[in-house]
Amino acid sequence: MAPNPYLRRLGFADTDRVVILHADDVGVSQASVVAFMELLDVGCVSSGAVMVPCAWFPTVAAYARRSPQVDIGVHLTLTSEWETARWGPVSTRDPTSGLVDGAGYFYRTRRQVEEAADLDAVRLEVRAQVARAVAAGIDVTHVDTHMFTLMHWKFLGAYRQVAREYRVPLFMTHLRRDSLRERGMEAATVAALERMVADRAAAGLPTFDHVDLLPLAEADNRLELTKARLAAVPPGLTHFIIHPSLDTPEARALSPDWPARVADYQTFMSRELRDFVRDQGLHVIGYRAIRDAMRRPPEAPGV
Repeated sequence: MAPNPYLRRLGFADTDRVVILHADDVGVSQASVVAFMELLDVGCVSSGAVMVPCAWFPTVAAYARRSPQVDIGVHLTLTSEWETARWGPVSTRDPTSGLVDGAGYFYRTRRQVEEAADLDAVRLEVRAQVARAVAAGIDVTHVDTHMFTLMHWKFLGAYRQVAREYRVPLFMTHLRRDSLRERGMEAATVAALERMVADRAAAGLPTFDHVDLLPLAEADNRLELTKARLAAVPPGLTHFIIHPSLDTPEARALSPDWPARVADYQTFMSRELRDFVRDQGLHVIGYRAIRDAMRRPPEAPGV
C-alpha cells in the first residue's frame, strides 16, 4: 500500500505510526460519559464519539460546552441492540420510515435496518443527529457509524453526504476483501466500499490505512492484549476502537458485555499503558487534527 498522503499533511513522515485511540458509545450510559471524561483528562484516549439518540447525550453536550477543546464526533446510530435500554430516532417516530420496530425503537440488528429502512429517512436521521449535536454546542470533529451500519452499500451516500455538509472527516478505512467478508458484508457492499475509499483518496480526503478494536466478547488479559495490538500497529494512520465504561450498577444492568467495557476503561487509565504507548513511539492524535488539515487549502507545489 502506498504511503497515506495525510501523514505528511499532518506533519508526519511516511513511516510514522499514527493512531487515534477512540472511545465509542459515549452517552449510552452515565458510566460511559464519566469514563470518557476521565480518560481524556488522565488516560490514554484521544477522541470519542457520542450517541445522540441516547439518554445521556445532554451530559456529553454540557461537558463539550465546558471543554470546547474536547475531541468529540457523532457516532451515527441506526440500531438499538440491548434488551434493558432502548433508543430511537431523533427525526421521526413514523413506522413508514423503516427506522423503528413495533415498539418505536431502532431495530436491534444491522440486517433489520438494511432490509427495512427507507433511504430518505436514513439521510434525514443522520443529518438530524449531527444537527442536534452542533445545536447543543459540540464542536463536532468527525462522524463514524455505530455497529458499522452505515457501511452498507445503500447507506454510504447518506454517510458521505452528512460528512460533506458539515465539513468533517468520516471514519473510512482500507479493508481487505477477506476482512470485509468476515464481517458479513455482501459483495455489493464490499465493491461500494472499495470505490468510496478510492474516490476519497483521489479527491484528497482522509481515509485510514488500518482499523483495530478490542473485542467485547471477553475481558481477560486486557492490558496484555492491548499492548500486543498496539505494538503491531503498522506505519500509516490507524483508528483504534475501545468501549470504556465505569463499573457501576447501571453499566452492569445495561449490557452483557459490561466486563469488557470496564476492562477497556481500566486498561486505558493505567500508567503502564501510557508508558507503553510512549515507549512504542506511537504518535497519538485526535480527529480534530485531521478535520483541521482537511479544511485547509492544499499547499501549492513547491511550497
